[in-house]
Amino acid sequence: MSKFRKEFSRVNPNLTQAITDVAISRRGMMKLLSAGAVMSTGLIGFPEFSFAAEAPVKGGKLRAAVANASASDTLDPAKGSNSGDYCRQFMFYSGLTELDKELKAQPALAESITSSDGLNWNVKLRTGVTFHDGKTLTATDVVYSLSRHKDPAVASTVITLASQMKEIKAVSPSEVQITLEQPNFDLPSILATSSFLIVQDGTKDFSKGMGTGPFVLTSFQPGVRTVGTKNKNYYKPGLPHLDEVELMGVTDPAARVNALMSGDLHIVSTLGANDVKRLRQNGKFNILESKSGMYSDLIIRTDRTPGSNPDFVLAMKYLQPREMIVKTVLQGFGDVGNDTPVPPWHPMFNKDLPQRPLDLDKAKFHLKKANMVGAKIEIITTPNIEGAVEGGQLLQQIARSAGLNVAVRRVPYDGYWSAHWMKDPIGYGSVNPRPTLDMLFSQFYFSSAPWNESGWKNAQFDQLVTAARGESDQGKRKQMYGDMQKLVYDNCGTLIPAFISSMDGCSNKVKGVEAMPSGMMMGYRFHEYAWLTS
Repeated sequence: MSKFRKEFSRVNPNLTQAITDVAISRRGMMKLLSAGAVMSTGLIGFPEFSFAAEAPVKGGKLRAAVANASASDTLDPAKGSNSGDYCRQFMFYSGLTELDKELKAQPALAESITSSDGLNWNVKLRTGVTFHDGKTLTATDVVYSLSRHKDPAVASTVITLASQMKEIKAVSPSEVQITLEQPNFDLPSILATSSFLIVQDGTKDFSKGMGTGPFVLTSFQPGVRTVGTKNKNYYKPGLPHLDEVELMGVTDPAARVNALMSGDLHIVSTLGANDVKRLRQNGKFNILESKSGMYSDLIIRTDRTPGSNPDFVLAMKYLQPREMIVKTVLQGFGDVGNDTPVPPWHPMFNKDLPQRPLDLDKAKFHLKKANMVGAKIEIITTPNIEGAVEGGQLLQQIARSAGLNVAVRRVPYDGYWSAHWMKDPIGYGSVNPRPTLDMLFSQFYFSSAPWNESGWKNAQFDQLVTAARGESDQGKRKQMYGDMQKLVYDNCGTLIPAFISSMDGCSNKVKGVEAMPSGMMMGYRFHEYAWLTS
């Protein structure tokens, strides 16, 4: 044992023929809509492509773009909530551990992290690591960085995870002891996520990005761009290769791809299927594709009408054409989902749950039980959540056949997460990969989780989440996670029709990057490893 671990067959024939005959494009989508097609779309994966081979060239400036940009962009690891924040924060901070290609935690600022019981953990820090201002990293920095997440006033996005840490103390300048409320053998993987990146002791102002990461902050304009220059004292020998990285937020998908093709950008995230086809036909670009647990979900709040009626929620689940989503919206770059956040290739996937089909008869049955036949509902959608706009429009078409009137309201992406996400009775969300199921369930499904999207509360589920953390027997743990999936499948208001492969594009001048299972843009850490050919 390593020192780190002790983790539509019933659709009308016109629609079926449309899927067979139509090349999926905007024109093809309209043909599907006219045929009565329905669609909606939505932790982990396996890398498929790598473009690292030659000896790295040192120097140069790389320009990159992510799909997220708003006034709430942050350099505070405790406040990060999207891929843009994660990429930005990994530029300037380092964690105690980091995830490798197999999603295993490896040493980073921690030289080692060990436990014999999953309850008491000993962290030994790497020596000679300094912050950007020259201050030496010590145990007090680690204690402060981890402890601040427990303070409700900080409003950390990982307060639920941090609450597991009963005591965090420095036993020497280079050694930290973490005692958990109960055993959790996933702690090394949890500490590898961006939220738990290490900051200087006492930091209140995060505008300077003072960390031990590969780049030093020179400019930060929330909603616009972030610029960092090479940290010449970075603790990893030979890294980073680049002299400068400029990370921009470009929310318009076409603008991102056009800038990449024109040479204004070197690498971009969040490609759509049509973008991938366009770049591959050009021949001057590489695609980073990896299977992923990322998903876009249709959120039905179960703590208000109409989602408080279980039959309405179940009817909506039977209106999801899952296979078509993968074939059309995702053009094959994804996997069919089954309303749980665990993808079918995951080792903890519950194979005993029947795959929900698109079933108009069952949808009608449950709508009648919910007294919703002929009712009107509104679904909120927005660009930049992959499949949300198409999903809402196509669901509108099929729901009409089941006796439900769906109005689709498309709102601007800017401000969506603060004004609409988890606030609208029915709307879309987007969840990035998480390295462990415990993190995923704890952050998005636990009753008290700040990101409990549908407001679902289930005491049995909460008990299982807590118990599984301390179970070292993988067979027993798999059974627990299978039971959790069954509870989500039967009762939760988050509908997950498909899992989306992570698709990033880069110029063929960019080397050193590869697909990673921990998230887009090489697990949000592309800037540490990328280099440019002359």
